[in-house]
Amino acid sequence: MDSAALYSPESSADDRARRRYNRFLLFVAGLGGLLYGIDVGIIGGALPYLEATSHLTAAQLSVVVAAVLLGSVFSTLFAGVLADWIGRRPLMIASGAAFIVSIPVIALSHGYTPLFLGRLLQGISGGLIGVVVPLYLAECLAASHRGKGTGVFQWLLTLGIVAAALVGIYFSYRVDAVTQSASAAALFAFKDQAWRSIFWVSLPPGVIFVLGSLRVTESPRWLYRKGRLAEAESVLLRSRTPAQARTEMREMEQAGQNSAPRPDGMQVRDSLLRRKYLLPFLLACVILFCNTATGVNSIIGYNTGILLQSGLSDLAAHWGYVVFTVVNFLMTIVGMVLVDRKGRRFLLILGTGGIIVSLVGVGALFFTTERESVDCGKAVQSMVGPSQELVLSFNPAEAERLLPASGAASGIDRRRASLAIIYSYGDFTAATSFVRSDELSAAPLSMTRASCLPANRVEALFKNPFGDFTAAQTAPLRIQKALIAPVPDASNGWLVALGLYLFMGFYAMGPGVCVWLALSELMPTRIRSNGMSIALVINQLVSTTLAAIFLPFVSKYGYSSIFFLFAAFTVIYFVTATFFLPETKGKTLEEIEEHFAAGDAG
Repeated sequence: MDSAALYSPESSADDRARRRYNRFLLFVAGLGGLLYGIDVGIIGGALPYLEATSHLTAAQLSVVVAAVLLGSVFSTLFAGVLADWIGRRPLMIASGAAFIVSIPVIALSHGYTPLFLGRLLQGISGGLIGVVVPLYLAECLAASHRGKGTGVFQWLLTLGIVAAALVGIYFSYRVDAVTQSASAAALFAFKDQAWRSIFWVSLPPGVIFVLGSLRVTESPRWLYRKGRLAEAESVLLRSRTPAQARTEMREMEQAGQNSAPRPDGMQVRDSLLRRKYLLPFLLACVILFCNTATGVNSIIGYNTGILLQSGLSDLAAHWGYVVFTVVNFLMTIVGMVLVDRKGRRFLLILGTGGIIVSLVGVGALFFTTERESVDCGKAVQSMVGPSQELVLSFNPAEAERLLPASGAASGIDRRRASLAIIYSYGDFTAATSFVRSDELSAAPLSMTRASCLPANRVEALFKNPFGDFTAAQTAPLRIQKALIAPVPDASNGWLVALGLYLFMGFYAMGPGVCVWLALSELMPTRIRSNGMSIALVINQLVSTTLAAIFLPFVSKYGYSSIFFLFAAFTVIYFVTATFFLPETKGKTLEEIEEHFAAGDAG
C-alpha cells in the first residue's frame, strides 16, 4: 500500500470512527460501573435516616443492607449462563432495566418486606452488571487498552459511591437545619422523606445506561463462539484496525481448535480439570473471596455509623464519608494510570499490604475505647416487665442512672456515651445497634420477641441448628449484656477517618482496579462466563454474610474485632498475590490461557 493510501481521508475517517466507538464503549461500560457503585454506596447516606424512621431492628437493617449483596448472589449464579445464552449486550440491557424498576419499589416502600424486595432487585441488577460488563470489556477491548478500560468501570463505580455520598451530605445539611427549627414530629417526617429522596436521585443513571447499551455491538468473541464469524470480524473492525482484527480472529480460531469437529465428526472436549482451566479458576475464586473479605463493602455501607461511633458528630460523619468516597475516586485514577505500566500483580501486592496496616490501625483505635466499656446488664434486666419486651430510650439521664448500677468504677461521661444490648429468648440471641446518649433524635432501643426469633423453623435451623424454636416462643427476655462505652472526642474520630482513608486509598489503587481484571483475564475463553459467575457468587456470598452479621457482630464483640478479622483475611490476599498470581499486563486473553497451559501434561 502506498503512502497516499495510508493517509487517505477514508483511512483517517475510519480511525476517528474507531476512536469514537472505543470511547463510547468505555462510556457505556463506565455507566455500568456507576450503577454498581450506586448499588453499593446509596445505602450509606440513607441508612441513618432509615434507621431513625423505619422502626426496623438491627438485624432487619443489616438484612436490608445485605439484600443488595444477596440479590447479587442469585443473579451472579446465573449471569454466566445468561450471558452465554442471550449474549452480553442483551444482558446489559436487562440489568439496567432491573435497576430502574428497583428504585420506585424501594422509595415507595412502607415496611420491611417491600424494602427488602426492592433492595434485592437492586442487588440482582448489580450482580448481573458485575459479571457482564467486565466480561464484555475483556472481550471487546484490545490487550493494550484492557487495563485502562476495566479501570474506567471501577473508576465510575467509585464515582457512583461519591455521588451517593454527596446526595447523603446534602440531606444531612437539610436534616440539621430542620433539627434546629422544627418539632420532633416534623423532624421524623423529614428524615422519612430524606432516605426516599436519596434513592429517587439515583434513577437517571440507570436510564442512561439502558439507552447506551442499546447502541453498542455484541461481543466479538461471543459471536465467534456462536459461529457468526462474519459478524465477529465486523464488530472487531469497529474498534480495531484491519490488521489487528485479522490477528485476533486467528487467535480465536487457534484457541477454539480443542472444540472443533474432527474429520470423523466427533467433538474434541478437553477436561475442565486440566491445569489451564482449574488453576486460573481457583486463583480467581481466592482473589474474589479475599477481595470482599477485606470488608470493603461493609466499611462503605456502614461508614457513617462507624465514624459516628468513633466520636464524630452526625454532620462531621457525613462529611467524613464524602471525603472517604472522594479518596476512593481519586486513588482509582492513580490505579488506572499504573495498571498498564506497573502491572496487576505489583498493584495487588502494594494495595493489600497497605490495607493490612490501615485495618490494624483502625482496630487498635477502637480497642482503646472499647476496653473501657462497662456492663449494665443487671440494671437493664430489672426494667423488663411482664410482657417480656423492653423499649429503652438512651439519653444522658438514663446513662446517669445505669452507670452506677454497673458496680464498676467508670469515668464515662453520661453526655457522650453509647449503649448496645445483647439479649435472648431461649436459645436465640440478638443484639441492638449502638445508640449514643447525645443523639436526641435517635430511635429507642427495642427488644422484642419478633426482633430476636426467626420467622419460621427453616430460618431457625440456619440461625441456631441446636436451638429449641418452640421453647423460645414462650421463653422470657434475658439481657445478656448491656455495654455502655465512652464516645471518644472528635480528634479520635478523625484519626479513625484517616485510617479508613488509607484503607480506601490502598484498596482503590490496588484490588479495586485489579480485581475485575484478574477475574476477566485469568479465566480461559471456554469457561470465562460461567467461571466468572461462580467466582463472583463466592465473592457475593462472603459480602452478604459480612454485611448481614456486621451490626450484630459489632454489638457483641466491638468494632475492633471486626477490623482485626478483616485484616486477617487480607493477609491471605497478600500471600496469594505475592506468591501465586502471574502478571497479565499486555497479554492477549489467548496468551494468558497459554501461560496456564504451559507444563500441562494434557
